[in-house]
Amino acid sequence: SGPARPSQGGLLFAPGQAIVRAQRNQAMAGEIIFDQRGILVTLDMVSEKFVRAQGPGGQNVNKVATAVELRMDANAIEMTDSVRERLIALAGQRATKDAVIVIFADRFRTQERNRQDSRDRLAGLLDKASTPPPPPRRKTRPSKGAVERRLTEKSGRSAIKKNRGRPGDE
Repeated sequence: SGPARPSQGGLLFAPGQAIVRAQRNQAMAGEIIFDQRGILVTLDMVSEKFVRAQGPGGQNVNKVATAVELRMDANAIEMTDSVRERLIALAGQRATKDAVIVIFADRFRTQERNRQDSRDRLAGLLDKASTPPPPPRRKTRPSKGAVERRLTEKSGRSAIKKNRGRPGDE
């Protein structure tokens, strides 16, 4: 067991981690997953690994590796630091210490639908991270007239409530 080295088109994300062999179609090697707001992510920037899904499903789930583990190194993608920070924050536990985003998809019975699901979820995450945050809220104060109206309404409501009850209770 020596140092890990990439083999057969696999990607090595960090020293000491297992080599992840990317299983993808050669015809789809240049397919674009996300291309908005100056961020371009293609299939050759991510790696997909097929593993057995968990949970019920009988023979199918026990024999067939339908679940997809998609990995993308956020540091390898060209984006601004603020977008990268938002991406890692939004990913939460799906982001490793080395800024590798790991998306596990096992909702469907077929590899192809799980593969598409993982890509769609990555694109959604990138879209949300690349959207600029809303501007900070400006503090506003109510006008003098609004304060007066509120206080007169309040005192009127108070008078109505004081007049409730049985007659002669004073």
